[in-house]
Amino acid sequence: MATLTTLPATANTTEILSVVEQDGAVILKDLISPALVDQMLSETLPYIEATRNGENELNGLQTTRTGALVARSPACREIVINPSVTQAATAFLTPYCSRIQLHVTQIIRIRPGETKQYIHRDRWAWGTNLKGVEPLLNTLWAITDFTADNGATQVVPGSVSWPDDRVADTNEIARAVMTKGSVLLYTGTVFHGAGNNASADDRIALNIDYALGWLRQEENQYLSCPPEVAKTLSPELQDLLGYTLGGYALGYYTPPLPAAGEGPDCVGPEYAVGREVEGDGIGNDELLADIMAQTNNAGFSA
Repeated sequence: MATLTTLPATANTTEILSVVEQDGAVILKDLISPALVDQMLSETLPYIEATRNGENELNGLQTTRTGALVARSPACREIVINPSVTQAATAFLTPYCSRIQLHVTQIIRIRPGETKQYIHRDRWAWGTNLKGVEPLLNTLWAITDFTADNGATQVVPGSVSWPDDRVADTNEIARAVMTKGSVLLYTGTVFHGAGNNASADDRIALNIDYALGWLRQEENQYLSCPPEVAKTLSPELQDLLGYTLGGYALGYYTPPLPAAGEGPDCVGPEYAVGREVEGDGIGNDELLADIMAQTNNAGFSA
């Protein structure tokens, strides 16, 4: 049977990505404290209990998936910006983008009796249209211990280079067995799937995924965490939610105004949360400089 590499919480970005680039996944042991895990679960448990089971085998007929976690849980916000994870996600994804963003926040509860999820790639959220880029770095945090009995995630190490129609043999599949507070980091291309829960207890995970800033998010963060809530958050978290340009001209808008001339006509998303960043409408100077450096152009016009 295949195995996954487990690194200590002190592992640096280079160490983390050396494993991720080879295997497509790595476990960081005990990265957050049990107290933070318990706080996050306490803040979200009413929402988890109110969430219905899935309605198909992919989502799990005995599995609940609860979202909008940035708006609902201060502890989840802290986990989202965990520096070990965000630094690894930024280093991993920025070869393909100027900025990264939150793709999804979700608590996945696998109840007793749930069967195995079929092995898949998370990048299939965009179909099989993306070629030559890695769109995602995902995390699955153990809110309860992950065991072989309660549904520890199945991962196929080294499958990032496989064609989409390759089927894993049983001996090629590893299980992400890990302790509460540990995290599985895995790419959007590695084959994986939830395990079956043959235990008497729920297996609970916190799924937080990071994507290229120019892609459509799986969970619409602007609706899950609207401006009136996002205004209360740190600029770092606002940017991850998408309240900043995703590229040179990706995400600007015109505020709805009562009359002509009563406000700006072209602003960056920061404006919606009370931040005015110079140059962040169309024509962000920093992002334009990146484009010019990569294309060797001194300028362009439309």
